[in-house]
Amino acid sequence: MSDTPANNDSAPDLAALRQEIDRLDDGIVELLNRRAGISLGVGRAKKDSPDSVFKPFREKEVMDRLAKRNPGPLPESHLHAIYREIMSSSRRLQRPERVVYLGPEGTFSYFAGLEYMGRSAELTPKANFEEIFRAVADGEAELGVIPLENSLQGTVGQVVDLFMLFPVYIQAELFCRITHCLMGKADFPADVKEIHSHPQPLDQCGGWLKNNMPGRTLVPTSSTAAAAEIAAERGKEVATVGHIRLADRYGLNILAAHIEDMPDNWTRFLVIGPRVSEGGNRDKTSLLFTVPDKPGALAEVLNTFAGRAINITKLESRPLRGEKWKYVFFTDLECDLSRMEYDSFLADLREKCHTLRILGSYPTGPHLDAGGRQ
Repeated sequence: MSDTPANNDSAPDLAALRQEIDRLDDGIVELLNRRAGISLGVGRAKKDSPDSVFKPFREKEVMDRLAKRNPGPLPESHLHAIYREIMSSSRRLQRPERVVYLGPEGTFSYFAGLEYMGRSAELTPKANFEEIFRAVADGEAELGVIPLENSLQGTVGQVVDLFMLFPVYIQAELFCRITHCLMGKADFPADVKEIHSHPQPLDQCGGWLKNNMPGRTLVPTSSTAAAAEIAAERGKEVATVGHIRLADRYGLNILAAHIEDMPDNWTRFLVIGPRVSEGGNRDKTSLLFTVPDKPGALAEVLNTFAGRAINITKLESRPLRGEKWKYVFFTDLECDLSRMEYDSFLADLREKCHTLRILGSYPTGPHLDAGGRQ
């Protein structure tokens, strides 16, 4: 048998393939710049409009249309990631919009905002939820990103309370997978004596920490980013639990990945703005309502939804501030109550409620992997 390799004339010429990629890249850059020029024109046309340049319903339509036209082999998830950045750049070219989130930089809220709004968004941290709502309501920021509920730990009650205090509206939603890593300056987990993190990650990884890091001191901190900074400063005996990208940001080693006790852990985030979004096809509506203090009042409201075959996907009560033993109900509906066909239904609903506030109609949100799962 000959040791001489066979001459495969059909093997692709690597140099030729690279030349073809270069040619296609040149064409892509040309098209992207043509698109950017049109975006600038849209910005000039909207110059005097107070309306937000962020149009989640339009962006969802674009994504859905492109997904249907995608023949492959480019995976749909890759296509979405590429176009999220293209649309982020387009918004920035039209008019920069400040987006506030629960900081500091490096929290899950930060990465959720980055994944959904794109890297051209002007993300600005705030110290607490009330500062986010106030910044949007007062016009300091055009948009805010807030966590509403977690699939394991339920609703963030303070967020619902703040909807009662500030005139802001839901523009969009997104769902982000939450996954945690153990990180530190140590080379091995055995070197770690203290673990710092926000109480939620410590709780979500409690079983893993008990079984794999027994006897370590768990120290709650204000955020995962603050804990990562402490781990970076204190040396090998201190580690943190948090987002995988914190390792690069703070120069930490990943000691263990995906340590959450329940792997199917998702947080639903909302994007809020100062005005009701307009146009497009919306799939969901969220609202707050109170009912008269009489028997069957809540049942009357729920029967009104049932009578129009409107599906309720979330219903939760919260204490009404300033009134003992009174409650406000937060609900999500699978419908677009902004459509004219619901005008008479809304009039009937208002008669049955003591108060009613529509928080917004918006598209069903995408499921993003802001947790860094590979």
